[in-house]
Amino acid sequence: MVTLTIMGLILLMIFGVFHLGVSAWEKGDSFKEKYQKMRISSQMLSRQFKSAVPYMIKTPKAEGDYLAFEGRQSSLRFVTSLPLRSRQVEGLVYAVYEFVQGGVEEGRLVQYEQRVLNKDFMDTKPREELGVILFEGIADIRFEYYREENPDKNWTSGWVTEWSAKEEKELPRAMRMTLVPMRIAKKEEAVFTILTSLPCYRYEDMKASFQRRIIPQPPRR
Repeated sequence: MVTLTIMGLILLMIFGVFHLGVSAWEKGDSFKEKYQKMRISSQMLSRQFKSAVPYMIKTPKAEGDYLAFEGRQSSLRFVTSLPLRSRQVEGLVYAVYEFVQGGVEEGRLVQYEQRVLNKDFMDTKPREELGVILFEGIADIRFEYYREENPDKNWTSGWVTEWSAKEEKELPRAMRMTLVPMRIAKKEEAVFTILTSLPCYRYEDMKASFQRRIIPQPPRR
């Protein structure tokens, strides 16, 4: 009886160690897969952010023409030359990013895309069937926008949580998106950050660059 009891305890200990090992392996494999998906998605998002275009919307209203870019802390709307859902660029795309709260369970980042076909696209809410979930199981997403120093407006350089191109008259020089997983409070995962610059942020610079490409230069003699 004593021998059987000791053997039972040994087997129980071995089973417990084996179970912990399998659990740790599954958890590590799941984390690796999730991190890989986040890394690939972040690269795609970074490329689309970097391809943002200072697209000018012409309007007869008293407020005048304005750039199609509106950034808030949990949402982002802009025009880009790089769509995420098509391998071939077929004109400019209006992209919308929105963080949708999921109650106590989880939140998600939803992205919408549509062609820039009319001048009122900024005032139109994207259709729900066009939405694609990029990230799930997240507690919060923060968009931030880098503003350069402007003594005329008493602005200091730094990151801001809102950006209205109607007031700024240009796009931010850089953008940062911080993703906070649901389990950050348990210290099981770290925040995930996407940081990218916007090379084309002024309408005048884009217009000049476009004119240089389409106007043939006279041959040199």
